[in-house]
Amino acid sequence: MRKFNPNKNIIIILIVVIIVVATVSITAANRAKDSDTNVVQSAVNDTISVVDKVITAPGRWLSSGVQSVSNLINTYDENQKLKSEVDQYDEVKQQTKNQAQEIERLKDELELNQTLTSYEKVTANVITRSPDTWQDMLIVDKGSADGVEGNMAVMSQKGLIGRVMEVNAHSSKIQLLTSDNKSSNHFPVKISSENGNSFGLLNKYDTKEQRLIAETNDKQEIKEGDIVQTSGLGGNSPADLAIGTVEKVKSDSFGLNREVYIKPYAQMYDISVVTIIQRMAGATE
Repeated sequence: MRKFNPNKNIIIILIVVIIVVATVSITAANRAKDSDTNVVQSAVNDTISVVDKVITAPGRWLSSGVQSVSNLINTYDENQKLKSEVDQYDEVKQQTKNQAQEIERLKDELELNQTLTSYEKVTANVITRSPDTWQDMLIVDKGSADGVEGNMAVMSQKGLIGRVMEVNAHSSKIQLLTSDNKSSNHFPVKISSENGNSFGLLNKYDTKEQRLIAETNDKQEIKEGDIVQTSGLGGNSPADLAIGTVEKVKSDSFGLNREVYIKPYAQMYDISVVTIIQRMAGATE
């Protein structure tokens, strides 16, 4: 049998290691000298690059398309959300505006009630005002159960607006001073000026100029800015209820009486709360 010689195997291994190290060193040195690849390697690299581009291009296009569609969907969703927020903002803004207007009306009505301490009165909310009879009448939520009676004077904000024409148990119909019904808006009035009082009858409304008109045959001087109130004459309404101020005076079509144009204290076309004057405080039925 052949005897194993370990020294010979170690020498062979060392020779192989030396050859490998020398080969790697020479290859590294050649690459350091010249970075150019040989023809075969260059052709293989170019082919692999082209194939890689061809294979990955559809994937890149698909990925880019999916990303674009995703961005478009996200943009649409964001726009819808912003639109919804804008609509909600406009709605809240309008609600705030309406509430502010309602607060101002209630403040005016409270101020009016504080000036009417000499009268017994009831405050009511407007529940119906039909567009086709807008300037003629409205309906409020107080009636005979609350002490309301026919022909009572009705005020809103800071001035007279009409009188009660029909009463139910829990609602009442109010005839407005702006009505075309000539028999319903006759209020005896008093016009206070520096030289004394003039008396007349409130019986017209000028729709174009939005002014109340009172007729008087009193020769007392009447000037712009004079205060107009109810006179209480005739017994149909209490005295000294505010109506408005004189804006101008002119002769009527016959030249016999004078027409006094009155700017009303009340906003006749925007009424949500009214005060019904029941009677003078302390007066009996």
